Amino acid sequence: MSVTHVAVVTAADSGIGKQCALMLAEQGFDIGITWHSDEKGAQETAQQVEAFGRRAETVQLDLSQLPEGAQAIQTLISRFGRIDALVNNAGAMSKAPFLEVTFEDWRSIFTVDVDGAFLCAQIAARQMVAQGQGGRIINITSVHEHTPLPEASAYTAAKHALGGLTQSMALELVEHNILVNAVAPGAIATPMNNMSDDDAKPGSMPNIPLARPGTTKEIASMVAWLCSEHASYTTGQSFIIDGGFMLANPQFKPKA
Repeated sequence: MSVTHVAVVTAADSGIGKQCALMLAEQGFDIGITWHSDEKGAQETAQQVEAFGRRAETVQLDLSQLPEGAQAIQTLISRFGRIDALVNNAGAMSKAPFLEVTFEDWRSIFTVDVDGAFLCAQIAARQMVAQGQGGRIINITSVHEHTPLPEASAYTAAKHALGGLTQSMALELVEHNILVNAVAPGAIATPMNNMSDDDAKPGSMPNIPLARPGTTKEIASMVAWLCSEHASYTTGQSFIIDGGFMLANPQFKPKA
């Protein structure tokens, strides 16, 4: 009897996380869905996963309350009995000039974006090691894993840290055939950016080479590939999907 593979996608109630959940369901995974504040969105994702004939389970995940909050991953593992892929998509961001960032704000971003991702990945990886069949962990970072976002020092530093964690995990977990990679999106049309996929219109973002934001499918398709058998020789990488943003890097505005 063949084993059904399970993927857990954090913050799969909307945006990139939701699209990752749907593409992985289409690829044959049962899906664990976490949500922070939008339970209705998570239930809608679950219904769409089930429409593909896959099983869906939902649970609330609060990465601002650690280490207890990360136990939601263990809850999903217990319900399914296994985990084969984790997509660490949940994150937080805030903007403020460096000279005005409070330590409280700095720590809150690191707690969610780094500490939370670390704990979720550790729980998932321990289960994958126990299963003895390998696995995949995908950390959703940001183009700002590679270049700073002005007036967002905490977010920039946190995403750089998650990139470094990705590489460390990849090296240490390779002996268990657990492959770990990052996907680093540029500007994507998501609810977090007050946009939907319909807003990814040509010419709408002229400061980057492709002149538009990306769609959630353009990120999720990379995640789906990294979780597939076709990515079996890929680990420790960060895949920038940014419409050429890094080539132009149109962010620094000198003071007049």
